Amino acid sequence: MSNYIIRTAYSTMKETPIEDRPREKMERLGPAALTDEELLMLIIGSGNAKRPVNEIAEELLEKIDRNPSIRTEEIMLIQGIGKAKASAIDAALELGRRRVRGKGRTISAPADIFNEIRHYASRQQEHLLVIMLNGAHEVMGNVVATVGLLNRTIVHPREVFSEPLKQRVAAIAIAHNHPSGNVLPSEDDKDVTQRLKKCGDILGIKILDHIVFSDDKYYSFLEHGIL
Repeated sequence: MSNYIIRTAYSTMKETPIEDRPREKMERLGPAALTDEELLMLIIGSGNAKRPVNEIAEELLEKIDRNPSIRTEEIMLIQGIGKAKASAIDAALELGRRRVRGKGRTISAPADIFNEIRHYASRQQEHLLVIMLNGAHEVMGNVVATVGLLNRTIVHPREVFSEPLKQRVAAIAIAHNHPSGNVLPSEDDKDVTQRLKKCGDILGIKILDHIVFSDDKYYSFLEHGIL
């Protein structure tokens, strides 16, 4: 999966040109044009004297990636977010979960995987994502397994299969972004994929595909016959 670096180069909202600020950007282009971080900036509203809102949103996004079920108490641990704001964020996240649950989004082609996780293209580090599927290949949920370059040291099978085993999934698809925008897999990518496939075969969890993606394109291991 690729990484499309949209994050502003400005350290505070005051330094950011008006047209590049999340609210004005959404008015011009709609919410789909905003990165996950920018959407959180709108929900958070503002920073404080110690931390700009984009910095707070970045930390919150990392926590949500690690724990999609994050609740008020953990959100409050982020410097710059008080109880009232943490409760509002928790409520917004829960509303989103309820609207997504039970929709039965089906994965039938690599493009479906890409559409499921392409919003991660705004990350500045490689994120290895696991898309969990039931027997009908309907999405049961997504989880970030690791953050960092994909190699044997970083990517351990227990991190990839831990949540799928808890959820008793039938299959998974994996994907990761390339911050450079080049979606061709590296030798480490190929090595890790084969290692995970062998582990999945032992556990009875089939890996349908591995997608390397950027903001506007992807590379499917299955389509290229290397899975």
